[in-house]
Amino acid sequence: MRALFAVSALLLCGGLAVPAAAQPATPSEGAASEAPQAGPSAHPAAGAPAQAPYHVIGQPATMFSRPDSTDPYLEIDFREPLHLLEDGPRWSRVRTDGGAEGYVRSHAISNVWVRVSKRAQRAYLYEGTRRVVAAPADFGPNAFLDKKRRGSQLRRDDWRTPEGTLYIVRKNPHSRFDRALVLNYPTAADAARGLENGLITPREHRQIVEAQEELAPPPMDTPLGGMIEIHGDGTGEARNWTRGCVALHNRDLSKIWNRVEVGTPVVIE
Repeated sequence: MRALFAVSALLLCGGLAVPAAAQPATPSEGAASEAPQAGPSAHPAAGAPAQAPYHVIGQPATMFSRPDSTDPYLEIDFREPLHLLEDGPRWSRVRTDGGAEGYVRSHAISNVWVRVSKRAQRAYLYEGTRRVVAAPADFGPNAFLDKKRRGSQLRRDDWRTPEGTLYIVRKNPHSRFDRALVLNYPTAADAARGLENGLITPREHRQIVEAQEELAPPPMDTPLGGMIEIHGDGTGEARNWTRGCVALHNRDLSKIWNRVEVGTPVVIE
């Protein structure tokens, strides 16, 4: 945040670190493989974390000393965590992790976040600690390991879904798979690991880091892969057929589509 100071871009939802805050997927990566293949049965995931702070969505927000726009004094960064003190239809009183209190426009903040469980093959939408949607999710051939590099027909094992803290970087209403929520993979952390392992060049590393700093979609065509999405046209039966994306049945994607925004956190575990 900036006075008119930057804090961590991660929310802490209980024991989970959540990042607060393109084009349609292509057949080369992050999209569908051949016909869906049978996968394991899914089971309900564990409950929500103990706490889930609000966060700034879409773009930075201004904090005011009163519930009007006459006295701005703080700029709050995109994806910055906030604690809601009073919830109003137009203005909400909030406190930052640094202790600053004031008012922001209610539409600029959200407590909505998405949790994806590979083990359960389920996707969940939460509002704070309340789970409002639970849906079966399709994954790639290797649904259990973290993504390290781009997959291909010769490297099907690398068609994996990345794990950790991400956020929605773009909503694509015209995906080849009905609709798609594009995630910000590869992240700066993925780039650091890729550079250390010799998978990407210093220039590619720099491009990914700069994209994250600028809140822009990262390069999707490096050896780390990309175009990882939560998209439609899923089977609704928790099968393994994508190229690393999370595929939901269209009816389930419809339940979350209007509830999420660019910047909505997505925790993949």
